Amino acid sequence: MTGPTDTKISALALFREGPFRLLFIMRISSNTASQMMGTVVVPFQIYELTGSAFQLGMIGLIQFLPALALTLFAGQVADRYDRRWILRIGLTCQISVPAGFIVLSNMAAPPLLGFYGLLLVLAIARTFDSPTQQALLPSMVPREALAQAITLSSSAQKLSALVGPALAGVLLVISASVDYGVCLGLTAIAAAASFALPVPQYGDRDARNRTWHTVFSGLQFIFKTPVILGLMSLDLLATFFGGVAALLPIFAKDILNVGPVGLGILRAGPAVGALMIAVVLARYPVRRGAGRWLFGGVAAYGVATIVFGFSENMILSMACMLVVGAGDMLGQVLRQTIIQLRTPDAMRGRVAAVSNLSVTVGSQLGQFESGVVAAVIGAVGSVFVGGAAALVVVAEWMRRFPAITKIESPEEDAVA
Repeated sequence: MTGPTDTKISALALFREGPFRLLFIMRISSNTASQMMGTVVVPFQIYELTGSAFQLGMIGLIQFLPALALTLFAGQVADRYDRRWILRIGLTCQISVPAGFIVLSNMAAPPLLGFYGLLLVLAIARTFDSPTQQALLPSMVPREALAQAITLSSSAQKLSALVGPALAGVLLVISASVDYGVCLGLTAIAAAASFALPVPQYGDRDARNRTWHTVFSGLQFIFKTPVILGLMSLDLLATFFGGVAALLPIFAKDILNVGPVGLGILRAGPAVGALMIAVVLARYPVRRGAGRWLFGGVAAYGVATIVFGFSENMILSMACMLVVGAGDMLGQVLRQTIIQLRTPDAMRGRVAAVSNLSVTVGSQLGQFESGVVAAVIGAVGSVFVGGAAALVVVAEWMRRFPAITKIESPEEDAVA
């Protein structure tokens, strides 16, 4: 890392810009609601209903299936149609999800399929929203401010991962309905912000050249660009094996004995670590050794996961969650900056869609894998195997993709 950034447009100046401010509000509001529902309230309710690690894993599987089936289609939609209207439609549909959970929570015997059905609706909407938000960002800010905007946007995602679980854990002590009511309000705010987005000012996207025959162009571009292929597959495999999120209810209730409030704190831990690194990166951006810093962040993620699995102390477990978040954030900022600056604007929707699929496979399908393995060898064994596998992936990817290790600055070889 180097000294304070010499970016022409500061973080404060970006926030003064209406388009970026609206995107930030939209992202932090919708992500906070999603974090509250998908990582704390719904898993806790399902575990209370079933007491099953396998059912916790099913949460990840259900959220993964829409991404698997619709990702390429979603990327094509993001490159073919007005990205603002894709967000408006998706966020408006998402308002129905917390409303449905309120109904379920007030039933004497809520059906398990009802929870899964609403999670499926949320997953479908977010399959379209996520690549659209990523693709829209570069066309809403000047090119010289893109790296800063990506850092701040990633910080919004991590801030929601901090505030959402912690808030959900506290409100869950009152009732699940209160949690879902807050989620309803946050989703409505995000939808309102999407309707205020102006026409994009930057980028050279021309939808007239985009037909349904180009739906696989994003994949073709990725496989022809070894650096991007390596970065996406690294994220996919490391998070697939290293994910511990699905098992946090088990650790909170049966191993650490800290209850729903402790669950919210643990779930927020990675976001705290991520925000700490984001503050450092905002002032001291990586200018040298970017590839090595990236691999180092993923390695730290794997080591902290292993230590968490064996911990029976809340303080140590929380420290591990901080390191998990810090390592993940360092890798995420560098990875997104490198990918965005090496991808033409006309193809960003399709490339972002594939990138989101790799994230979804890693996190959501990884949750399913963690639940299945935990059902066989226990939660501690599942976390240890996952963290160790993440370290193996880092070592193998450094060997297979030496071009990533050699990257000095994230802006190298950027598309003009």
